[in-house]
Amino acid sequence: MGLALQSHLGTRCHGTVTRLPPVANQLEPETLTMPAPRVTLLLACLLIPMMFGSATAQDNWPRFRGVDANGVVADNDKLPIAWDRTKNVAWKTEIPGLGWGSPIVWGNRVFVSSVHSDADYEKPKAGLYLGRGRPVPPDTIHHWMVYCLDLPSGKVIWKHEAHTGKPKMPRHPKSSYAAETPTTDGERLYVLFGDLGLFCYDLDGKPLWTHSIEPRKTLFGYGAAASPVVEAGQVIYVYDNHESSYIQALDGKTGKSRWKVTRKEKSTWATPFVWNHAGGTEIVVAGQKENRAYSPDGELLWHFDGKMSVLTIPSPLIAKGLLYITSGYFQDPKRPVFAVAPGARGDITLAAGQTSNEHIRWSLQRMGPYNTSPIVYRGRYFTLLDRGMATCHDAETGELIYNRTRFPRGASFTSSPWAYNGRIFCLDERGTTHVIPADGKFRVERTNALGELCLATPSIVGKRVLIRTAAHVYCIAK
Repeated sequence: MGLALQSHLGTRCHGTVTRLPPVANQLEPETLTMPAPRVTLLLACLLIPMMFGSATAQDNWPRFRGVDANGVVADNDKLPIAWDRTKNVAWKTEIPGLGWGSPIVWGNRVFVSSVHSDADYEKPKAGLYLGRGRPVPPDTIHHWMVYCLDLPSGKVIWKHEAHTGKPKMPRHPKSSYAAETPTTDGERLYVLFGDLGLFCYDLDGKPLWTHSIEPRKTLFGYGAAASPVVEAGQVIYVYDNHESSYIQALDGKTGKSRWKVTRKEKSTWATPFVWNHAGGTEIVVAGQKENRAYSPDGELLWHFDGKMSVLTIPSPLIAKGLLYITSGYFQDPKRPVFAVAPGARGDITLAAGQTSNEHIRWSLQRMGPYNTSPIVYRGRYFTLLDRGMATCHDAETGELIYNRTRFPRGASFTSSPWAYNGRIFCLDERGTTHVIPADGKFRVERTNALGELCLATPSIVGKRVLIRTAAHVYCIAK
């Protein structure tokens, strides 16, 4: 879900780090003091998979939807297919408060953000609200928190209170003040609380810098929710609102602004996508008025009017060289999908009556999802619709394979799907994962129930699936 004056605070940080007793599986002293040649060899072994994108890259999950931001991981027979509240649960850790950002993982550390309140107020619930956000923020003290968990055991290694106070902006009643997924470059952790600020830590929990964000009005008071991304030593975030929208890049080491570009947009909530291809690197951002791509220096590379939905939430993704952009509030007749080829420059808007051009390979109308981001797996473009239905198209041509096929009654979705081992996994809001074979024929092979509210998108690392519920992080493993 997602949904300009900046006050840069330099190295000023809020709160203190609470460190818990050491946990198992930490590096032994002799590993830390190994001779230089061994260190060089070890670093080379770690960097090669990251550079060339091999299957082992899934051992880290550094951002929303993983290394490639598409929710797909390499097949691994050690990954689980079946689970419930006790079966194949390696550990379960309670996280106070609410947070709909995904867990991210670097090495043996899991990072999540959350916000809890000193007094109870309206709790989110499954299903569609069909209404506006809340007009005023809750009048109670909140605590903006960052947690680091041990991946093998689930124990809390450290936690840090980034900010304490009353919220200045309202939020959608189904959302959280920690709706964004953190990100990491392997050296630093970047945690965005969208209407508050961006907080940077080292991986041991030491606060490094804080960049404050002036809160702005959003559509119906829904708040912010787009997650940050990292690229070329920068952490980049988008704040589309109803007053002064922009995209900004901060230096990862210092937090100082490298560039900031005004966007002629109203409130949107799509996480940016870093597109690396033979022609260069692009920061792709969906928008209600236009979809745009920026260079790593903030230069506008291409744009097009996609006649996007009034609520633009799904994040772009790529598969086999094509970029997919979509949006689709279910009550809006504008719910488009676009497949874009690399190398575009300038205005690539489709002419009236066109469904494709030199740069837009194909497009569809009334096929976009509301909250969930699509997935491309084994040549098929799969869309999970909030109201408990799925569509499937050929990823290369856009040809329809099946349309609006319904899940079992009662299923509704906010989490984005993920895939491995020839299956697509769809986590509904009541905590049940529906497992669908990825053969182009819709059927639910099995369901895995946790029985808790689930709005966050799961993460996959090695042989583990991390599922965040309203109250816990579950580690699912055989």
